[in-house]
Amino acid sequence: MTAPQPDLPALPAELSSLVLDNLREVPDFPEPGVLFRDITPLLANGEAFARFVDGLATHYRGHVDAVAGLESRGFILAAPLAVHLGLPLIVVRKGGKLPGPVLGVDYELEYGSARMELRAETVVPGQRVLVIDDVLATGGTAAASIALLEEAGAEVVGLCMLLELAGLGGRSKLPGRRIDSVVTFASS
Repeated sequence: MTAPQPDLPALPAELSSLVLDNLREVPDFPEPGVLFRDITPLLANGEAFARFVDGLATHYRGHVDAVAGLESRGFILAAPLAVHLGLPLIVVRKGGKLPGPVLGVDYELEYGSARMELRAETVVPGQRVLVIDDVLATGGTAAASIALLEEAGAEVVGLCMLLELAGLGGRSKLPGRRIDSVVTFASS
């Protein structure tokens, strides 16, 4: 079931500028033909990262009750946002990383499968949750995480992705969802 989406304007353009001004492109990493977009310069620039988190907090304040970070770089973005908003942080981890009991969802990858897990008691039923991660690529991790959060009783009201690789079709796995992508690249 798709939760009602908060009535929010588009993310401020300043956030896109902060990311693009602090992004490093690394050709042929991790393998030939791949253009890796490295967010560590943004994280290493304390002033820019603080302005970025402040901008997200201003945008989402009053519209969410918790922030869910997806392993692993989603944690880096979700934790300061949750602290800034004074809200709980829900961590959604890859299978086998949390002590039990956990809820888990398996999902298919291009070559194989994966699992996402969370501790159910970290979710308050009916909580309006914002899911945040660094990259939206194929959408599998985000879709599995949403299913998991909703199974735990959350109302997932939106997703915030630092980068979106539109050419990989991730949005197609998230129909009807509010997705705020700070920067979108047409190709992977």
